[in-house]
Amino acid sequence: MARLLLRRLVTSVVVLLGLAVVTFLMTQVLPGDPARAAAGRNATAEQVAAVAARLGLDRPLWDQFLAYMGRLFQGDLGTSVFTQRPVLEDVAAMLPSSVELVLAAMVINIVVAVPLGTYAAWRNGRAADAAARLITLLGAAMPVFWLGLMLQLLFAAQLRVLPLTGQLSFGRQVPAITGMTSVDALLGGDLAAFGDAVAHLVLPAITLAASFVAVVARTVRSSMLTALSSDYIQLARATGASELRVVVLHGLRNALVPASTILGMQLGWMLGSTVLVESVFGRTGIGAYAVTAVLQNDLYAVIGTVLVIGVVFVLANIAVDLVQLWLNPRLRHAGGRARRTAATAEAARTEVPA
Repeated sequence: MARLLLRRLVTSVVVLLGLAVVTFLMTQVLPGDPARAAAGRNATAEQVAAVAARLGLDRPLWDQFLAYMGRLFQGDLGTSVFTQRPVLEDVAAMLPSSVELVLAAMVINIVVAVPLGTYAAWRNGRAADAAARLITLLGAAMPVFWLGLMLQLLFAAQLRVLPLTGQLSFGRQVPAITGMTSVDALLGGDLAAFGDAVAHLVLPAITLAASFVAVVARTVRSSMLTALSSDYIQLARATGASELRVVVLHGLRNALVPASTILGMQLGWMLGSTVLVESVFGRTGIGAYAVTAVLQNDLYAVIGTVLVIGVVFVLANIAVDLVQLWLNPRLRHAGGRARRTAATAEAARTEVPA
């Protein structure tokens, strides 16, 4: 188990280094001049040259790369042209709000997709199965921005049961503790603000989760079909276990192993997808920050955002490996069995015949 985790950590470091190289190359191929953006549109050629020298953009490419990697190892993502603050500080301030949205969407994803996929597999080939597959297909086919606008039109403009945009109602404030509005309201003991923050979170979370529900539901359905046709399921039924116990305890536990891989990867994808959702619903977060950075030609902010999302993606995959080790005991003992098998084979080769 320890060796497996060590391999995952080494792979993650290699992935992050590769991502750092790609982001550096982005600064060389993307349109726009960072020195011109930093100096301002009305800056003279001499001022632009001075800014380029200050930022090190006038040095050879390999020298810029070494300086770039050196800054990364020190936790320096550069300075935002738009905010004039270190990118790391901006991202640290914006990230909790996006994490709050992603976690809410992930809860909706799991609560809807896992039962839906399980029920569809249990009613395989029947009307309920066809209805579940149709629902997941519609969820995957609807564009995020269109779904968000339709939800705003229905629940905010027509029914007036949920807020249209923002994270809190006008005039309401919560203490800045974690950066997550609902959590901060709860920690501050303001239940009214907590309810208001959750109400503002419902529509964007549903919008973000919709397309991901389809993937998880189909994965769970496929895994459940395989599990329900297995011998151990037939044995559990033969022992007189209830159908609920057979499906949930025996079938679903094994079907969640491949689904957990998808869910872990979706954390990173969701964080990247907040770009559209936060723009539609007027929420602050790393997605809205990335949109502003692109519009302002703020390359350092864009690259910093990409790097942070990459780090979150890698950490989510490591968490998935730990969950799979917990769900599947065979993985925990696979390394030990492999070592014992190799040792046995080596002993057989070196054994002297009697």
